[in-house]
Amino acid sequence: MAGRTVLIAGASGLVGHAALRHFAAEPDCAVVALSRRRPHDTRGARFLSVDLTDRGQVAALSGALSGVTHLVYAALFEMPALVDGWRDTQQIATNDRMLRNLLGLMHTASPHLRHVTLLQGTKAYGVHVRPLQVPAREGRSEMREQANFYWQQEDYVRERQRGQSWSFTILRPVLIVGEALGGAMNLIPATGAWAACLKDDGAAELPYPGGAERVAQAVDADLLARAIGWAGEAPAARNEVFNVTNGDVFTWPNVWPAIAEANGMRPGPPAPLSLAAAMQARAAQWDAIRARHGLLAPDLANFVGLSLQYADYTMGLGRAQPGPPAIVSTIKIMQAGFTEVMDTEAMFRKWFARFREARLLPPV
Repeated sequence: MAGRTVLIAGASGLVGHAALRHFAAEPDCAVVALSRRRPHDTRGARFLSVDLTDRGQVAALSGALSGVTHLVYAALFEMPALVDGWRDTQQIATNDRMLRNLLGLMHTASPHLRHVTLLQGTKAYGVHVRPLQVPAREGRSEMREQANFYWQQEDYVRERQRGQSWSFTILRPVLIVGEALGGAMNLIPATGAWAACLKDDGAAELPYPGGAERVAQAVDADLLARAIGWAGEAPAARNEVFNVTNGDVFTWPNVWPAIAEANGMRPGPPAPLSLAAAMQARAAQWDAIRARHGLLAPDLANFVGLSLQYADYTMGLGRAQPGPPAIVSTIKIMQAGFTEVMDTEAMFRKWFARFREARLLPPV
């Protein structure tokens, strides 16, 4: 679509970096990348470093945002204790303030704004506190009684949009897999670094470290970025909320052989283990692996971020019985016109391969 200037807030994160790759490759589309940390590859976008919690820093962006037509809001603040932080009042208030600071400025600084994409997730349906209503559906299964920054952000966007010419779309992806460094919820660097350390120990098998299985869903970050692109232009997406998934379901034991193979190993028998705890002692080993293979990946803390905690959570460490299924419906987005799907096992293989091509993980 001609004449677009896309502002990506949170451009160094998992969703933001995928959106950066997508829009940077689009014809006649200027991209402005916004984040505290510079993305490891800006893809030619204009990068602006800003702390969205600081209203003064945000206000200083005013002149740089005058031509923005599309906002992709993928910025996210997480607490050091990731899972517990999801219900923390500071986490909720901080994420609310970040969006208000930016969109409040854009209300006057971006007169050509046409669309805002806001990211939520399955915590909108209470997946972190209760079994989902299966399948969870937009407009029917929300858990607004549970404190969550989603609701403050959504209410603010709806309030700001009232009477304006721009529209919004809220996307609710499931577990996202893609490329980002130091993210809070990215399983490729977390499991890839762990596998690399085990191989360095001489192991040929990669044991499954989680608990009893649960049927769940995932979404490829590139597919999600294309959904963001679609939402910014499709009339059927105007002021709507959509779930986004790969289109299939998986369990961790089911995809574990593909993950092991993608790391040059055989799948081992289940061996429950906290990756967050086990990897604390392997920072120096990771540094040695980086040096030996000439990797471009940073030190362990900046490579995995909080993702080891997320791995323990999403793989159900400590779960003795099969967990309740976490399934959302994607009927609404497909009927609206976005019908892309991807095999989840192929997705995992793809991203481990991409990390190796980028010299972020050692060769197999």
